[in-house]
Amino acid sequence: MNKLLIFFAAGCLGALANSLAVWLFGYYSITSSLGVSIAPTLSADWLYPRIVWGGLWGLLFILPMLQSRLLLKGAVLSLFPTAVQLFVVFPMMAHKGVAGLDLGLLTPLVVLFFNWVWGVVAALAIKAGK
Repeated sequence: MNKLLIFFAAGCLGALANSLAVWLFGYYSITSSLGVSIAPTLSADWLYPRIVWGGLWGLLFILPMLQSRLLLKGAVLSLFPTAVQLFVVFPMMAHKGVAGLDLGLLTPLVVLFFNWVWGVVAALAIKAGK
């Protein structure tokens, strides 16, 4: 149970870092300079569900793989929320096309990067919590 709490909290922290990165990239027009239309407003309504989902994704750290390579594990696990975002959320829920390509051609790479931030920060938080 203790491990699950650490994994959930680490996932939440990773989601906070991810969300701040997404917001900052939008705020400073980095995403738009890449031709990607992702520039959310920083608000509790936008942030809260992202943090909760990040915590739930953090539970993937329970999987028994790459235990001695935690940063690599975080990077690999970040592929799961990336796949869901690109192939479920964007096309089916947000109606932004497969892989969010309606938001720009580099959207998949941008999403991959932001979720990598989640995975690495969550892994570092787990490492710090041990």
